[in-house]
Amino acid sequence: MVKSERADATAASGPQRAMARLGLTRDIDLALHLPLRYEDETRIDRLADGREGETLQVEATVADCRVETRARRQLVARLTDDEGESLVLRFIHFYPSQQKQLAAGKRVRVRGELRGGFLGREMVHPVVKPAEAPLPTTLTPVYPTSAQLPQAYLRKAIASALVRAPLAEVLPPGTVPAGLPTLRDAVTFLHQPPPGTALATLDDRSHPAWQRLKFDELLAQQLSQQMSQRERAKLKAPVLRAPRGGLHEQLLAALPFALTQAQRRVADEIAADLAAGTPMHRLLQGDVGSGKTIVAALAATIAIDAGWQCALMAPTEILAEQHFRKLVQVLTPLGVQVAWLTGSRKGKGRKEQLAAVESGAAGLVIGTHAVIQGDVVFAKLGLAIVDEQHRFGVAQRLALRDKLEQSAIEPHLLMMSATPIPRTLAMTYYADLAVSTIDELPPGRTPVVTKLFADDKRDTVIARIRDEVAQGKQVYWVCPLVEGSEAVELRDATATHEELTAALPGRMVGLLHGRMNGGEKAAVMSLFTDGTMPLLVATTVIEVGVDVPNASLMVIEHAERFGLAQLHQLRGRVGRGAVASVCVLLYTPPLSPTAKDRLRAMSETTDGFEIARRDLAIRGPGEFMGARQSGDALLRFADLQDTGMIERAREAAARLLTEQPQAAAAQVERWLASRADYLKA
Repeated sequence: MVKSERADATAASGPQRAMARLGLTRDIDLALHLPLRYEDETRIDRLADGREGETLQVEATVADCRVETRARRQLVARLTDDEGESLVLRFIHFYPSQQKQLAAGKRVRVRGELRGGFLGREMVHPVVKPAEAPLPTTLTPVYPTSAQLPQAYLRKAIASALVRAPLAEVLPPGTVPAGLPTLRDAVTFLHQPPPGTALATLDDRSHPAWQRLKFDELLAQQLSQQMSQRERAKLKAPVLRAPRGGLHEQLLAALPFALTQAQRRVADEIAADLAAGTPMHRLLQGDVGSGKTIVAALAATIAIDAGWQCALMAPTEILAEQHFRKLVQVLTPLGVQVAWLTGSRKGKGRKEQLAAVESGAAGLVIGTHAVIQGDVVFAKLGLAIVDEQHRFGVAQRLALRDKLEQSAIEPHLLMMSATPIPRTLAMTYYADLAVSTIDELPPGRTPVVTKLFADDKRDTVIARIRDEVAQGKQVYWVCPLVEGSEAVELRDATATHEELTAALPGRMVGLLHGRMNGGEKAAVMSLFTDGTMPLLVATTVIEVGVDVPNASLMVIEHAERFGLAQLHQLRGRVGRGAVASVCVLLYTPPLSPTAKDRLRAMSETTDGFEIARRDLAIRGPGEFMGARQSGDALLRFADLQDTGMIERAREAAARLLTEQPQAAAAQVERWLASRADYLKA
C-alpha cells in the first residue's frame, strides 16, 4: 500500500469507529438515525434582506482575500453580490485550500449566520461552496453526531444505507392507523423533506411521517412486553396459600392498627398471584408513608406458611435496616426467624446468618445487594421482594430470581416503589407488570406544609429549628454533598453540621453520610430514632425508609439541585405521625426554569401521583425506568404524553400476537433487537 492509500484508510477508520460507538453498524441503524433539525439550502437569499442573527445563503463574488495578523492570525475575505451589497467572511482556523477557494474574482455560495462587524456585515466560519454547485432539492438534515464523525460523512453514509435498509412492510394490512405513510416513505421523508415542509410539524413530531415511526416503535415495545407476559405464563412457580389460623391471620390479628381499604385490596391481589402457580411479576406502588412494608410482610407470611423462604432486598443499608427492625418486631413474636445480610456484616455473624438461610431456618432474609452474592444459598426461595426497584439493575433483579435452585420453577417477584408510576409509563415500560396501587394514607397522618426560602433567610430557618427542638421535636437537615468542593459552590453536610452545632449549644447534632461505615451509620440513626438526638444533618442516605414519627421539620439545602422525585421522598421523612410537620426548601437564586418548575410543584401538592406526573412532564421517563434503560432509551421517538397512540399500539399488539406471531417477531427484531431482554426483568 502506498503512503497516500494508508493515510486514506486511517482517515476513514476514524468516522467508522465513531459510527460504531453510536451503534450505527447496520443499514437499519443508519436509516433510523434521524435528524435533529434541518437547514434550507434549496434557495438563494438576498443579502439586502438579511438581518443580524439570521442564517442566510447568498451568492457573491470575492473582491479580496488575505491573511491578517492583527490580534491573531485569520483569513478575511470581502465579497460583493450582484446588487452591490458587501459581506466579510472571517476564518479563525483555516487551511491553505480555503484561501485558494476564496481567490479574488471567484463566484461562491456561502451559508452562515449574519453578524454585525467592525467592517460591516460578516459571517464567521460560514460554509463555502462554488456557485456552480447544484442546489439541493430537499432540506439538508443535521444529525446527532460525535467527535471524528463529520456531518458530510454521516449524511453520505445514511443516504447510502437508506437504499439498502430493510424497510419493507412486515405488518399486515389494517395494523397501521389510517392516514399514515409506509415505513419506507416515512423514513425517507424524515431524512429528505422537500422544501416548503412545515418545520414546526417536524420539530414537534406531529407530522404523519413521525407518527408512523412512533406507532411502529410503540408497537414493538408493547409486543415485547406482551410476549414476556405470555412466556412467563408458561413457567411454574410455587403455589403459596395461607392456611387458616396460620402466620398470615396471626399477623393481621397482632397489628395495633387496622389496614386501610387500599392495603387490604392490594394484599388480596398479591395473595391471588401467589396462589396461581405461575410466577408473580407485580409492582406494588404507593406514596411515601402509605404502608407498603406491612403489605410486603403479609406476602412474606404466606410464603413462609407454605414452607418457602422470602427474600427482601433494599438498595441501602439504612433502608434495609429499617425494614429489618420493623419486620423483626412484628414477625419474631410469631416464631419467624429473620436473617440480616448486608455488605458490612462480616465474620462469625455473617456465617451464622448464611447457615440459617441455607438450612431454611430463616424464613425471611432481609438485606442489600449482599442477598444475591454467590455465597448466599437459599434452602427454598419462593418469594423475592425488591424495594425501591428502580434503583436495582436488571442483572441484580435476575440474580435474585436465580437464587431458587430448582430450575423447573421460578420464585414470585414483588417489586415495590414509593415513586408512583404515571399512567403512560405503566402502559409502556411497565406494561408487562401487574400493578397494585395503595392510593390512600393511613388515618392520623398530618399533611406536610412545604415552604420555600431563599438562602438569605437561613437565620430564620435556624431560629425555627431552635423552637422545634425546644418543644421536644426532631429535625432533619439534608445537604447534597458530604464535603465542600472547589468545583461546585454548595454548602456541604460537614460544614453545615459545624454551623448548626455552634448555633444550638448544648444540643446533640448528628452527622450521617454515605462515606461512614455501617456501624457508624447505625449508631447515629439509633440515637436519632430513640429521640436522644434532636437534629440530624445528613446527605440523601436518609431519602427512603427512615421512619421517625417525632420528626416534624425537614430542611433541604440547595433544593434546586435535587430531582422532583427525590425532593418528594425526602419530604416523606416527616409527617409520619400526628405532629404537624413542615418541609423547608432552601434554594440559592437565580433558579433555572426547570428548578422553578420543580420547586413550584413541591409547594403546590403533596400528592405523589401528581408529583410523578409533573416529574415525567419536566424530564421524561429517565429515573422512573432505572436500569431498565440499560444505558439506552428504549423509546427513542415516541412521546409518552400521547396516550391515544399508546392505546392503539397496545390493542394492535394483542391482535398481532394472536393472529400474526411471525409479523410480531419481525417487528420486535427490527426495533428492539437485543434491548428487548431489558424489558423482561
